[in-house]
Amino acid sequence: MIQYNKGLFLYNGDAGPDQMNEKLSVALPVLSQHVEELRVVQTKSPEDLKEKCKEYGEEVEVIYILGGDGTVHDSVNALAQLENRPVIGVLPGGTCNDFTRMLGMPQNIKAAAQALVDGRVAPVDVGEIQNEGYFLNFWGIGLVTDTSLNIDPAQKDRFGVLSYFISAVKTMNASEPSRYKITIDQDDVYEEEGVMALVMNGQYIGTRYVPVPGLNVNDGKLDVLVVKNSNLSTFKELINMNQPGKDTDDLKGIFHRQASEVKIETENEQEVDTDGEIYLKTPGHIKVLPNHLRMIFHQTQQ
Repeated sequence: MIQYNKGLFLYNGDAGPDQMNEKLSVALPVLSQHVEELRVVQTKSPEDLKEKCKEYGEEVEVIYILGGDGTVHDSVNALAQLENRPVIGVLPGGTCNDFTRMLGMPQNIKAAAQALVDGRVAPVDVGEIQNEGYFLNFWGIGLVTDTSLNIDPAQKDRFGVLSYFISAVKTMNASEPSRYKITIDQDDVYEEEGVMALVMNGQYIGTRYVPVPGLNVNDGKLDVLVVKNSNLSTFKELINMNQPGKDTDDLKGIFHRQASEVKIETENEQEVDTDGEIYLKTPGHIKVLPNHLRMIFHQTQQ
């Protein structure tokens, strides 16, 4: 079992108080038994969350984050800047919780807290967006961004993750291809047309596993993926990409390359989705920071 002397537990104070109190009452007794001094801090905004990460990040050995993908994204954007970075443990507290899924964490709070105690610490790559921040899971444009923008907030409150799929179906029917100029590792330049371009570090989007062969969060590489159109045959290719013996160069509807550094330019400025948060625009210049963070994985997760 993992034991620490000093730790920090952060949670989003904007979340529903009744639901959050229930999660805290379940998680804290489990985690506090394994940290000699555990400070619990409620954050009031994304800016407050980042400030708390910077304030305490170099003073503690571990930071536990209770929140969704947006909360994890904001925390990483603060912690990745520190010289001495703590171990990060994540408890699922949002709608999709994609990065906890990559870490193998159960989606039940009590089980996830126990998994953090019993888990293993391993290095994790981080995507750095030049002059604009960091991401853990993905950088994306096109269909992925439009799907997030088209989610009905009332529908999201009522249906949770199902609202993401409802929006995805609506968005696919109206998607139009765009032209992308993709520069891989400064040398290889590709002109590709597609309905979506992704630079991936994690393995899940909207709770769904993305079956890209060799996709690994600590391999020192980013995976560049262009989905050329939204028809059925293309998505069949995507689903079957990681089948044994499959050569991704033979795919007609999918473009896939690995890169340490990638630049993506678009004909017209497009909004960018990073880990489910939309606040950047194209072009994007991204490089991988190998093994930049240490996170707690489920003990059975590879």
